[in-house]
Amino acid sequence: MFNERDTVQAFVTDQLIALPGLAWVRPSAQLDRSEQDVIVESELRDALVRLNPTIASDPDLADEVLYRLTALIRSARGEGLIKANEEFRSWLLGEDHSMPFGPNHEHVAVRLVDFDDPTRNRYHLSTEVTFRRGETRRRFDHVLWVNGIPLVVGETKSATRAGISWADGALQLDGYQQDVPEFFVPNALCFATDGRDLRYGSLRLPLPLWSPWWSPGGRGMLPESGPEYLRQAVDGLLNPPTVLDIVRNFTAYSTNERHRKIKNVCRYQQYEAGRRMADRAADAAHDPDAPRQGLVWHFQGSGKSLLMVFTAQALRTDPRTGAPTVLIVVDRLDLDTQITSTFGASDIPNVVTADSGDDLGEMLATGQRKIIVTTVHKFQNLDRVLSARRDIVCLVDEAHRTQDRDLGQRMRESLPNAVFFGLTGTPINRTDVNTFKTFGCEADEGRYLSRYTQADSLRDGTTLPLHFEPRDARFRIDGEVIDAEFEKLAERLSPREKAAMANRAARMGALIKAPERIRLVCEDIARHFREKVNPEGFKAQVVVFDQEACILYKERLDALLGPQTSEVVMSTQGQSEEVKKRFGRGKDEEAALLDRFRDPDDPLKILIVTAKLLTGFDAPIAQTMYLDKVMRDHTLLQAVCRVNRPYQRPSSEQAKSHGLIVDYLGVFARLGQAMRFDERAVERAVTSIEELWDRFPGVLRSCLDFFPGVDRAEDGYEALFAAQDRLPDDGTREAFAEEFAKLSRLWEALSPDPRLSEYVADYRWLVKVHRSVQPSNATSPLLWRVLGPKTRELVNEHIHADVPPERLDTLVIDAKMAEYLQRVPEHGIRQLQPRLADRLGRRSGEPRFDSLAQKLERLREQYEAGQMLSREYLFQLLALAEEAARAEAEEERQEPEEQGKYALTRLFESSRSEGTPVAVAKLVEEIDSIVQAVRFPGWQHTAGGEREVKKALRRTLVRYRLQRDEELFQKAYDYIRQYY
Repeated sequence: MFNERDTVQAFVTDQLIALPGLAWVRPSAQLDRSEQDVIVESELRDALVRLNPTIASDPDLADEVLYRLTALIRSARGEGLIKANEEFRSWLLGEDHSMPFGPNHEHVAVRLVDFDDPTRNRYHLSTEVTFRRGETRRRFDHVLWVNGIPLVVGETKSATRAGISWADGALQLDGYQQDVPEFFVPNALCFATDGRDLRYGSLRLPLPLWSPWWSPGGRGMLPESGPEYLRQAVDGLLNPPTVLDIVRNFTAYSTNERHRKIKNVCRYQQYEAGRRMADRAADAAHDPDAPRQGLVWHFQGSGKSLLMVFTAQALRTDPRTGAPTVLIVVDRLDLDTQITSTFGASDIPNVVTADSGDDLGEMLATGQRKIIVTTVHKFQNLDRVLSARRDIVCLVDEAHRTQDRDLGQRMRESLPNAVFFGLTGTPINRTDVNTFKTFGCEADEGRYLSRYTQADSLRDGTTLPLHFEPRDARFRIDGEVIDAEFEKLAERLSPREKAAMANRAARMGALIKAPERIRLVCEDIARHFREKVNPEGFKAQVVVFDQEACILYKERLDALLGPQTSEVVMSTQGQSEEVKKRFGRGKDEEAALLDRFRDPDDPLKILIVTAKLLTGFDAPIAQTMYLDKVMRDHTLLQAVCRVNRPYQRPSSEQAKSHGLIVDYLGVFARLGQAMRFDERAVERAVTSIEELWDRFPGVLRSCLDFFPGVDRAEDGYEALFAAQDRLPDDGTREAFAEEFAKLSRLWEALSPDPRLSEYVADYRWLVKVHRSVQPSNATSPLLWRVLGPKTRELVNEHIHADVPPERLDTLVIDAKMAEYLQRVPEHGIRQLQPRLADRLGRRSGEPRFDSLAQKLERLREQYEAGQMLSREYLFQLLALAEEAARAEAEEERQEPEEQGKYALTRLFESSRSEGTPVAVAKLVEEIDSIVQAVRFPGWQHTAGGEREVKKALRRTLVRYRLQRDEELFQKAYDYIRQYY
C-alpha cells in the first residue's frame, strides 16, 4: 500500500522539482553516466566551456580539468574523505587551483560553478542513483546535481513503518560514506527524512549533531513534525541558490580534539543571521540611508564563533561589497585567542590580529582590506577618525559588555561610517545596559536582526538541557548574596579602590574557604565524579571563589583523586613567585593543556578555575560543573553553559544527554533571573534611555556648577588646584561626589551615542577632578557616600540565608522551563499555573495533593488581588511544582505492584463513562490477584508468560463488560507488563 518510494520519496521529489530552474532526471539509468562515474562528465564539460572563456576557445582543455578532478575523487580512500572534500571545494570556489590555459601558458583560475550568477548553472534532480566501486554497489534515493557535480545526497524512509525515522536514513548515509567515499568527495551536505522530520548534516557528522532547518518566517513556531515542516525545510535548504551559498560561504573545516579533520556546515540560525548581516552590510555600502547596525542574540553554545567565520566569508565574497575590511571585536584576551584560533583552524585567508592600539590604528588608517581580530580595549587611545570608509564591517562579540561605555564610543568615533553588528549569547535588558539602543535597529522585529533563544536551541538539539543538583545546607554559608551584590556595586571602582575595600569582603572569603568546608566540598566532588561522571567518559570543571581557593581545592582533590586528574587554570597576576612558577602558563602552554582536557583518552579529567574558561571556552566533553562561587546575571549564565554542548564519545554510541550543575551555593534563583527575559522591556528600556537624555544636561550642569571661574581648557596643575579649591571641605566634596555619581551612571547608560561627543571634554575633565579628590582609603565618607546606602540596603534585604529543603531534587532547565524563564513573567505564569492546577486536579481526593491544590489556589488569589509581585509569584509556583514533583516521586518509590495498582486505578477511573457500572477498586484488586497468581519471574520475556497474563486480563474485563475496548485492554496490559 504505502511504500517509501510512493510516499516520502515522491513528496520530496515533487517539492524539489517545483523549485525554479531545477530539472528532473528520473532514475539513474537516464543520466549520461555509468555506475562507476561520480561526475556526469558531459554536463561538467559543457559548464567548463560555458563559464571559462579560455576553455571555450579550446574545448579539449576541459578534459585536463576532468582528469585532475577524477584523480582527486580517487584519492578519497588514501588521503581521507574530508581532506579530499575540502580540496574539491577549493576547486569549486576557484581557490588555489589554476591551470596553464592562458597566453604563454599563464595560469588562470578555472570556474566549475558560477556563484555570482546562479542562473548560469544547470541543476538536475535524480532519484534511485546507483554507484559502484569494485564489488560494492550503493543506491541513493535523491541526488542534486549542479553542472553534473553531485552536491547533495538524500535518503528517505517510510513514515508508515513502525520504529523507522530520519535517523535510520542518516545512519545509512554515514555507512555509504564509509563504503563508497568517492561519491561524496564533491558533497556539500546530506539530508534524511521520514516524511515527518528532515535533518541534514555534513560528512561523517555524528548523528546527535544532525540539524533541522527552519526558513525565515517559520521562526516562533514549534518545530513539530509533519508535511508543513517538511515542505518549508525542502524549499528552504535544498533550493539550488541556498546550496551554493552554503558551499561558498557557510562551510568551514577544522580539526577536532583527536586532531582529525572535520567539516562544519552552518545550522539554520547561523545561515539566517550571517546572510542577513551580509545583505545589510551590502545595502549600507551603497545607500547612505540604509540601516548600519543590527543585533544578533543566539543563546550560549549555539555556535557564535563559527557564525562570525561564516559571516566574514559571506562579506568577503559578496560582489556588492567588493573587499571590505571585517573587524572582529572582542572584549577579553581569552576570547581574542579563541576567535583567532577558530579562524585559523578554519583556514580563512587574510586574517590578522592587531597586536596593539597603534597596530590597529595603522591597519585601519591605511585601508587594509583584511579580517582583523582585535580587543575593544585597543581603541582606548585612538581618539581620532581612522577611516571614513563605508565598507568597514564590525562584528562585536559579547555585545552586552563594554560596548555601552567609553570604549564603544571611541570605536564609533574612530570609524564613523562603519556598519556595526552586535552578537551576544546573553539577553540583558536593564536600563543601564542598553544593548538594544546601541545595536538594535527599529526596522527589525523586536529590534533583533536575528534571535535564537535557549528554547530554540534545546528543541533543535543545538544545546542540551541543564540539570541542577542543589547541595544541602552543610555546604551553604550566610551572606553569599550580599557578597555577589557587593561585587556588582564595586565593579565600577578602580583596582586601587577595590583593593582598599577588600577587607570588607575578607569575611566572606574566609567563610567560603574554611578548611573544614573545603574538605567537605572536595570529598563530595570526588565521590560524585567517581560515581556519576567518570564512568560515562565525561569530564568536569570546578569553579571556586578565587585564586587561593583554586590552589586549596587542587591540593585536596589531588589527595582524593590523584595529581594527574586535575589542573588549575587561572591568572597568576599579582600572585607569589612560587604560585607563578607552579601555575603560570603562556598561551601555547595553556592551549596544549586545554587540548589534553578535550582528549577523551587523556588522564586530565577536571579543570579548577575561578574566572578563566567561564566564557568562550568550548569543550563538549565537559558534562559537569561543580559550582562553588557566587555569580549573577550574564556571568552566571555564560558559566553554566560551558557544559551544555552536545558530545558523543568516539567509538561509542553513548551520547551526552544533558549538562549538570552541582550547586554548592544555591544559584538557581539567580540563574532564573538571568535567563528570564522581558520582551516588552526592550521598548521600555529604549524609552527610558530617551528619558535619561532629558536629565543628562541638567546633571552635567550641576557638577560643573561646583567650579565657577575655573578654566576647563587648561590642563596644568594650576587649573587642577583651582578646581580642588572649589571643594574646600568634606561636606562640599560629598555633595560633589553625590552629583558626580548620578552623572557617571547616566554616562554609562547613554554611551556610546554620537550625541555625547559635544560633552566628552567636560565629562573627562570632571572624571579627572573626581579622581584627584578621592581619598586613598576606602573607609572615607566620600567613597561610602556613593556606595553606602546601596550596601546598607543589600544587608537588610539579604539578612536571612536560604536553607534548602530536606530532600533536594534535580531541577532541569529543558526547553519548556527555558521558555518560562525567558518570557515575560506574566506569560510564564499563565502557562504554569493552569498546567499545575490540572496536574494536581488529576490527583483530586488524595489528601497530600488536595493540600497542594489549596496552596496553589491561595497563591493565585493573592496574586490576582495585587498582594504579590509577579516575580515572587512565579518562583512560588516553581517551588510548588517542585513539591508536587517530590510527592509524585515518593509515590514512585512504592513497591512496583502498588504502583501498578495505582496506575490501573487511574486508568479505569479516566476511562469510566456514565452508564458503565464499574467498581474500580474491586476490578483492580481482582486483576492484581489474578496476575499475581499466573505470573512468574521473567514472564514478560516469554511467549507463554505473555499469553497467560493476557488471557487472565481479558477474562476479567469480560466479567466487567469492558472487553470491547481494545485500547483500554492494551493500556492495562502495558501497565501490568511494566509493574509486575
